[in-house]
Amino acid sequence: MNKTAANSPPGLIYAAVRIFDLSLSEMLWSRRTVFMALVVGLPVVIALVVRLLVEVGAPLPRVERMEVTGPMIFGLMIWAFFVRFSVPVLAVFYGTSLIADEVEDRTITYLFTRPIPREAVLIGKYLAYLVCTACVVLPAVVVVWLLIVPIGGRLADSFVDLTKDLALLVMGLAVYGAVFALVGARFKRPLLAGLFFIFGWEVLVMALPGSFRLFTVAHYLHGLVPHAMPGDSTLSLLQSLFREVPSLAESLISLAVIEVACLLLAARSVARREYVLEQ
Repeated sequence: MNKTAANSPPGLIYAAVRIFDLSLSEMLWSRRTVFMALVVGLPVVIALVVRLLVEVGAPLPRVERMEVTGPMIFGLMIWAFFVRFSVPVLAVFYGTSLIADEVEDRTITYLFTRPIPREAVLIGKYLAYLVCTACVVLPAVVVVWLLIVPIGGRLADSFVDLTKDLALLVMGLAVYGAVFALVGARFKRPLLAGLFFIFGWEVLVMALPGSFRLFTVAHYLHGLVPHAMPGDSTLSLLQSLFREVPSLAESLISLAVIEVACLLLAARSVARREYVLEQ
């Protein structure tokens, strides 16, 4: 009986943890991490330039007779640079490559011949992606916060808002990552499909009236932004740019459903698909 238990294949959770441990170090030291650092480094550079200009006495602009403050700038940077650009871009480059890279490097056969469930390969690599991207994106956000918020604001007053912003970005990475993991598992050219989704489909339907926006991730992330933005003035400015903002509960439930559904479908596709390596 003990011999049979010892020879039985590992369970899904144990196998996913092993794949996670193997994939995390590879992702952290890959060329994509350099690309990721460049993407999240742009808002840090902009924040540094803004802070230096303020320190030398440059005046801040005014919006509707209201002086722009650091917390307002930080809130808008969260939306423009991180939620709408950095998070989806990193998710599409990492998420679509979770399985595609293994196929391209011809290592998918090695993984699938191990006595582990196929689904564990995708789940473990997805968790590694989430940890890897969060470890780069979140520190960059904190640096921007330290540079920008003291301009007309106080760090202590906006700390709670910072935690909401960080949670929002982690959720964005998780949901977009799950969506593009499914794209990577189902499409032969997943990167092109993913780029079309974030720069074509989402941009188009978010600018149009109607219910098509319900089929985007950005619509539900937008529902979380007002709850994370510091100050009523920033909230009103953001809401003037977008209409039909979903409620907090609707956004959270919808994002959770999208993430779980996409992960389950992606894992099922990986488990059932026959991968033919090109010569």
